[in-house]
Amino acid sequence: MAEEERPASSCKALATVLGANNVLFPGSAGYNSSIASYFSPQAAAVRPACYVTPQNAQDVSDAVKSLTSSAHGGPYEFAVRAGGHTWFADSNSSPDGVTIDLRGLKSVDLSDDKSSVSVGPGATWDLVYGKLDPLGLSVAGGRVSGVGVGGLTLGGGISYFGPREGWTCNNAIAFEVVLADGSIVEANENENADLWWGLRGGSNNFGIVTRIDLKTFEQGDLWYSMTFNPLTEVEQLIKIYADIMAPQNYDINASYLTGWAFAATQGLSVTLNQLIYTRPNGNSTPEYFKPILDLPAIPVPIAGTVVGNMSTLAAQSATMQVPQAAQYMTATVTFEPTEAMIRETYAAFNASLPLVKNITGISWALNLEPLPPQIYTRGGADTNALGLTNEHGRSLVVCLISPSWANGAQNEQVYAAARSLLDDISARAKKLGVFDPYIYLNYAAPWQPVIESYGADNVKKLQKLRARVDPHHVFTKKVPGGFKIPDDC
Repeated sequence: MAEEERPASSCKALATVLGANNVLFPGSAGYNSSIASYFSPQAAAVRPACYVTPQNAQDVSDAVKSLTSSAHGGPYEFAVRAGGHTWFADSNSSPDGVTIDLRGLKSVDLSDDKSSVSVGPGATWDLVYGKLDPLGLSVAGGRVSGVGVGGLTLGGGISYFGPREGWTCNNAIAFEVVLADGSIVEANENENADLWWGLRGGSNNFGIVTRIDLKTFEQGDLWYSMTFNPLTEVEQLIKIYADIMAPQNYDINASYLTGWAFAATQGLSVTLNQLIYTRPNGNSTPEYFKPILDLPAIPVPIAGTVVGNMSTLAAQSATMQVPQAAQYMTATVTFEPTEAMIRETYAAFNASLPLVKNITGISWALNLEPLPPQIYTRGGADTNALGLTNEHGRSLVVCLISPSWANGAQNEQVYAAARSLLDDISARAKKLGVFDPYIYLNYAAPWQPVIESYGADNVKKLQKLRARVDPHHVFTKKVPGGFKIPDDC
């Protein structure tokens, strides 16, 4: 069979196995809908030969068996997508190949005792909150409507509830997984415990997750405020953030995100704060945040305070980056948020501005997201693959670069600027002795060695797990998208 005929052959074989309605070809309404559902234009620009749309775990199993079978001309390369929020091309779609679209697996089923909820990986967090909010329940899930449950959970998962409940992945009490041989297995603390551990941060390296069971907890409304401050207040904000981020001071009900943004359309740089309190006293302002709210602020239409449930807050957050409305990217680095390091991060941000001043419609944003020990130790730092087991109780921050811009022809220029800023921040952190090698997968850029950042011991454990559940490395070699377990570390 000629190489150019292989994708068409695999798609035809899948249509025979799964039914024509579950295989979408270019030009069809379903195919175009899948393209339109990606978050970034970069991901949406990839054109697979077909999309496969399984409706249950058995469909996923049949698809994997077909794609890996020599009887059907395989094995073929393929991609897997859930919410489609990862921004870079080929991460969640296979160019001229087969992409398995899991959005049909979007069930949200609460257990009889309401202690857990079983969620399909193709569900988005707004669907989960829409089910749980009316019941006074929630989960430690994503903060933005439209983000998929599968990808965020398997990459770790930062939540507003993180300091109180831990990583999203540490709240996953069980997974249902289709392995490379098509078998459907359970992974939990008692059954396939090594796989349960590896899926908590190990992403798409072991199989296709078809169900995630998440712990629930009682939850009412949250208090949320967004503020913008002039740069004249940077020094005071640095001192406040460093003090709040100290492990002994961090309030487990709080989530405090801060950073800086330059908007080309306004020609203005500002400090941006997002303040969240998960156990508010009615509509009252939490004492914890009063030092920030007492600072001079810039009146901006999107600034203000909301008291509402997770459905409300997730929908509001989604309006800040509308899917495919601009080019998007993210990259990340981790460090200890000492006062000196936050000051150096701001200096690096300022130094990067000349690199992007000529980018059309640029919004150049740098955010510091809290990772105190209350997050990474809750539920056990050793019960996931992330490698944060020797941090000696210090607070960390996940530093996120997240620009948006108008012109796709300038993508490489933006990527280079982001990489330069990331390298500068990393160098400053190393000089101060506060750098941490951990790379948060869900914010990482394609050039970043995410799995290696989990540490040599965890990489060896992941390699051993892969040898057991995927001895032919199907999900490493035939599913090239995402961040892969290295062969050596």
